[in-house]
Amino acid sequence: MHKRFVNQCTIDISILPCGPILIKSGKEGADPTKPDMEFVETYHAGGRSIYLPGSSLKGAIRAHAERIVRTVGRDRKPNNPNTLWASNPLNLDELKYLDSITDPREIYRQSSFTDQMFGNTAIASRIRIEDAYPVDSKQLKLEERNGVAIDRVFGSVIPGALFNYQVCTSGEFKTKIHLKNFSLAQLGLIGLVLRDLNEGWFGLGFAKSRGLGMVEIKLNSALVRYPGCVLENEQICSIGAQKQWPNNLLLGAGVFLEPDERERYGFPADDEQETPVIANSMPLGCGVELQWQGDVQVQDLFMRSVRSWRRRLEVV
Repeated sequence: MHKRFVNQCTIDISILPCGPILIKSGKEGADPTKPDMEFVETYHAGGRSIYLPGSSLKGAIRAHAERIVRTVGRDRKPNNPNTLWASNPLNLDELKYLDSITDPREIYRQSSFTDQMFGNTAIASRIRIEDAYPVDSKQLKLEERNGVAIDRVFGSVIPGALFNYQVCTSGEFKTKIHLKNFSLAQLGLIGLVLRDLNEGWFGLGFAKSRGLGMVEIKLNSALVRYPGCVLENEQICSIGAQKQWPNNLLLGAGVFLEPDERERYGFPADDEQETPVIANSMPLGCGVELQWQGDVQVQDLFMRSVRSWRRRLEVV
């Protein structure tokens, strides 16, 4: 099933620093006029600019998603495959049970809820996060700050251990989060993670325990597509299958699958939510899409997806 697209979602967001943030570059330059820790840079819009790497964003989002799942579920593989759990991606021994499974559908079903989304050593990630580039480089405010190393034993300053680092305190960075072949519960979990990031439950980058990394999340738009469907008589109709739905439904991956395949992957059969958004045809007349614009509408999308997340918690 994961070799084809049944549904796809793109979430367009802006990230605005609420204070100093720093995503460190992995190397130190030889220029003595620059700080010891520099913000990661790349070429964008005709010049060098700082940015937020998609890998850094994905790592922070995955870590908090696992934290949420462990809070309401388990932190190790349960006997009941319907129980929510999150594995430890840094402990590869936890994944050895997958070595004896050859059926990719069974590997997906036996993987943890977060591994089904972000991948592990046996299955690929279903989530892709783009690099976040500044909307207007002229609006960025960069400054340097000083720090000092502390002796862990005596709690005093280590002589000569002064350092300085570069931070961004203002600006706007835009990125997109892409999900493919997702259940509505998975989309709801992403909504909860973005809510918590916006409310300051966790931060991004360097020195989060010292007040850095707090950001505001602005939800710009969301687009859900069903590439294998067309619109006919105000109905979403699956191409090549006798399936159709009202044109205002948010559909999870499970509804597009045949019962046997759906059960092997572990997708829910009734994974759908009614929305106030009406579907339209994709460009060239093949495929169906629903679009949410602005913070209020995207919040509504997440609210409806979280209903499926809550229903998933009740399945044991």
